Amino acid sequence: MQSAHGQARENPLEFCAFIKFLQDLPYSDLARKMNELGFDGIEATVRDRGHVLPERVEDDLPRLVEALEKENLNLTIMASSVNSTNQPLTEKVLRTAAGLGVKRYRLAYLKYDLSRSIPLQLKEHRETLKDLAAMNKELGISGVYQNHAGATTVGSAIWDLHELLRDIPPEEISVAYDIRHATVEGGQNWLLNLELIKPHIGALYVKDFTWNKSTRDAVNVPLGEGRVNPKFFEIARGFFQGPVSLHVEYLPAAGIPANLQAIKADFKTLRELMPSS
Repeated sequence: MQSAHGQARENPLEFCAFIKFLQDLPYSDLARKMNELGFDGIEATVRDRGHVLPERVEDDLPRLVEALEKENLNLTIMASSVNSTNQPLTEKVLRTAAGLGVKRYRLAYLKYDLSRSIPLQLKEHRETLKDLAAMNKELGISGVYQNHAGATTVGSAIWDLHELLRDIPPEEISVAYDIRHATVEGGQNWLLNLELIKPHIGALYVKDFTWNKSTRDAVNVPLGEGRVNPKFFEIARGFFQGPVSLHVEYLPAAGIPANLQAIKADFKTLRELMPSS
């Protein structure tokens, strides 16, 4: 197999960049800069307030894909607003993406209501995901659900994702395993959670954090400077083949040049931690 840049790889990893803080760039400029940095593709935002708005997906998504293809890049993952077949734009967004050759989209988060029974809500969410998985199969696209820290976020504990997805084929919905959020919520238990959900992992999300001593909140920091254990990357190299999405989220208001420089620096660290072959 070859990367987007023509290099053969025995253990293929597809490196992409989450472009949340680069959305002001025109599609062609974004594609050119990602190519210059050496990525295989991007994790695009096709969602409310995204680079492509869901209501304009039929007009604008082809333009983004065309710009990426001109730079020999993939739209590796589509970060979406989709988490149910009942949303009015779900089918249009997914059908358009699938028709353009997009293989994966990230689901929007499901939420818990802490005033209601958690087991009952898991049952309800399970039916929601089963319906969405069936649509994915029909359209020929795969969903990935990111584990994300937060008391009301489905998937923050990992074990609930294991329960929700146990009978759903990974080709229809899998997990985007986020080591930053897994460490925030799991501490040293991230390794157990990784082993539990490993058969259902369809993508890896990479970023780092530290703890703010005064607020006790998790604060994003450059990759390699925080609490994420480098052992994760060694373990992941041993079993995972697929997309690895780099998330740089510690300079949200710093502008495009600063974020591009941070992506470049973190990507260098990532390739040192997780060589592609």
